[in-house]
Amino acid sequence: MHITTIQLEDVLTHPEYISIHQMPGIHLDLRYAGEDNFIGHNLYGDFDGGLLHSQAASQLARAANRLQAERPGWRLRVLDALRPGRVQRLLWDRVKGTPQHIYVADPARGSIHSFGMAVDVTLEDECGQEQDLGTRFDDFTLLAQPAQERQMLQAGLLDHQQLELRELLRDCMQQAGFHGIASEWWHFEAADSGWIRANMLLVE
Repeated sequence: MHITTIQLEDVLTHPEYISIHQMPGIHLDLRYAGEDNFIGHNLYGDFDGGLLHSQAASQLARAANRLQAERPGWRLRVLDALRPGRVQRLLWDRVKGTPQHIYVADPARGSIHSFGMAVDVTLEDECGQEQDLGTRFDDFTLLAQPAQERQMLQAGLLDHQQLELRELLRDCMQQAGFHGIASEWWHFEAADSGWIRANMLLVE
């Protein structure tokens, strides 16, 4: 599959990519723009993040509205949004050849984040407190995998409140048109990944 690319510097003024910094019901806490990530340092540098393709941004706004209706005062805390291909390669270089490679998209195929069509997100309450959904962001264990949640609950490794919060997050995102993946409770994509790779621009 041939993927058409666009440079990050051109995206900043491209009409199809918009900032979500001031979006109501959203709090940006971009983990790759700081040290609170599995690499342990800032990967974004001067790029402040907080961009999405307009389609994904519109869906995220709907998800935030859904959460407000369910839990007044709560917000979606965005942990990552548009992730340039240059950053994806840094992540891939860290995990390739290890068991953790299954959690990081091969940049040769293109991470859906690099199209501005994926978002990593969790929940915070009306006091701005990040909620406990069972693991940290970028946790590379079975505890982070939605496909394993019932088994983790039965084993006492997840509790009912953590699972209820994951289901609340999924409901808000799915009602807005996102879908999740089997390996990360925080990751949501705004359209079918095959369609995205075939039809959209990958940001380098």
